[in-house]
Amino acid sequence: MSILVIVRHGQSEYNLKNLFTGWADVDLTPTGEHEAEFAGIVLKPYIFNVAYTSVLKRAIQTLHIILHEIDQIIPIVQDKALNERNYGDLQGLNKAEVGAQYGAQQLMSWRRSFTEVPPGGESLENTYQRVIPYYEKEIAPKLKAGQNILIVAHGNSLRALMMYLEHISPEDISHVDLATGAPRLYEFSSALTLKDVHYIKLPDTSTTTSSPTINSTCL
Repeated sequence: MSILVIVRHGQSEYNLKNLFTGWADVDLTPTGEHEAEFAGIVLKPYIFNVAYTSVLKRAIQTLHIILHEIDQIIPIVQDKALNERNYGDLQGLNKAEVGAQYGAQQLMSWRRSFTEVPPGGESLENTYQRVIPYYEKEIAPKLKAGQNILIVAHGNSLRALMMYLEHISPEDISHVDLATGAPRLYEFSSALTLKDVHYIKLPDTSTTTSSPTINSTCL
C-alpha cells in the first residue's frame, strides 16, 4: 500500500491582495508560512520517499517548510507541469475590479469553468492536459512500487489531479476547492486502486472528512 498527499501552497502575497496569480512568481505571506508549518505538523506521522512541486517559489517555499517541520530529507522534483493555471492577461489584476469591468458571470466563468480560457491564458482543461500525463508517467509508477509521495503545488493544478483521482466531473469541479495548507491524503492498494481519501487534521482538534474544503476566495 502507498499514500499520496497533496498540499496547496500557503497563502501568497497575491492571494492576500485578491489578485489573479497564475504564473506570477510571488512569495508566501507570513500567514502562508504559518499554514505551511501547520501542514508540516499534521504530516509528522507520515514518512515520504519523494516530493514533487512546481517551479514557482510559493509552492517550493511551502514544501521546504513542510519538510523542515517533519524533519525529512528526501529527493525533491520540480517541474513546470505542476505549475498553477496560467491566467494570462488577468495575472496581477484585482478580481473584484475584473468583475466590475466584465461582470460577475464572466469573472466566475474565467475562474470556475472547466473549459473557459481567460485572455492569453489556460483553462482548467488545459491545466488538466499537462498535469495528468505528468502524474501518469512520473508519479503513478512510484506509487505502484509502494513509495509514499508528497505533492505541494497549486489550487488549479491540484484540482485537476483531484478530478482524475476522485472521478470528479467537469461540472462538479467548479464547486470544489482546495484550501491553502490543507493536506489531502490518498491511500492506494498495491494495484493502485484508490482505497480512501480524506483531509488530514490534528486528531485532538477535529476529525477528518472526505468533503472538499470550500475556499474559493483564494483561487
